[in-house]
Amino acid sequence: MTDATIITARQGERVQATLSGEWTLATLPTPIAALEARLRALTESQASWDLQGILRLDSVAALLLWRSWGQRWPDALAAGAAQRSVLARVADIHRDRRAAPRRPHFVWLYDLGRLVLRARKNLVDIVALIGQLLLDVGYLFAHPRDFPWREFSATLYKSGAQALPVTALVGFLIGIVLSFLSSLQLKAFGADIYIVNLLGVSIIRELGPVIVAVLVAGRSGSAMTAQIGVMRVTEEIDALAMMGVSRSLRLVFPKVAALSLAMPLLVVWCAAAGVFGGMVAANLEMGLSYAYFIDALPRVVAVANVWIGIGKGFFFGLVIALIACHFGLKVRPNTESLSTKTTTAVVTAITLVIIVDAVFAVFTRHIGLPGAM
Repeated sequence: MTDATIITARQGERVQATLSGEWTLATLPTPIAALEARLRALTESQASWDLQGILRLDSVAALLLWRSWGQRWPDALAAGAAQRSVLARVADIHRDRRAAPRRPHFVWLYDLGRLVLRARKNLVDIVALIGQLLLDVGYLFAHPRDFPWREFSATLYKSGAQALPVTALVGFLIGIVLSFLSSLQLKAFGADIYIVNLLGVSIIRELGPVIVAVLVAGRSGSAMTAQIGVMRVTEEIDALAMMGVSRSLRLVFPKVAALSLAMPLLVVWCAAAGVFGGMVAANLEMGLSYAYFIDALPRVVAVANVWIGIGKGFFFGLVIALIACHFGLKVRPNTESLSTKTTTAVVTAITLVIIVDAVFAVFTRHIGLPGAM
């Protein structure tokens, strides 16, 4: 194996650079950065290049020369057919990258169309997934012994029971912050007692369900997508299909059913923690007694708000589980797709939760609020 060498000699006003030996990744002198700097210096001095002494030239060395030449052919170059072939291949690759077509002025319209078509395809797939789940429900009514209790209970425990501490903590802190900031404004107008109304409606009706949905989407939704995605990467889902096991009945249905059941319970739990945090902050900041707060809460906050929060929790859980399972099934057999689909699932689930919450706000605007008709 002959190392790559450079011999320079002056011929009149030009410098003659003669390359010899094997110019491959294994024989290039190190550090390569120093070699590239020397080649660039020769290029800047308008050197003539003689590559006929190169015994072997691979793509790495050819790329090094091409970059040193400023990604263009030198004016004076003596090289054999083999060297020119390798250099031409490297030049073609870089020419294709540099000669990228200019983006048209209305490229945003093209991107918008792609986004719409992608959203349409995802919507069609989600509708098909919902239809398959309805078929699974019908099948389970006819064959109740085939209900996947083990998968259902595991998801219920992981997504529900294990989420109790974090939802309680976040709800408690949100209640404290909301109560503290509201008390500063209410005291200025002498409306201290209305802190109960504000906290009750805002936490039970709105903040509780949304906070739980965001936490569950980031915690349980991402876990569901990653779990199904890993099964796609390791071809476990294909193995289930080969054994005649329904992937929707064993993977999707238990997650959707368990999260739809766990979410309303988590909403009640988080709302209770938030109201308790607000009660503590109101007592410390405004001197409002716990007895008054507990007595006034059921009188100023209608029970309909509780049912609205529970209903939101059910639909939020349904949406999060469907989105998580949908993107989990879309994972391709590579790790990059797994990370991309998991991120997309979380972002999409949170976005849809906000949209569903807005729809609830529109259709329930006359229910459970003071002065509502």
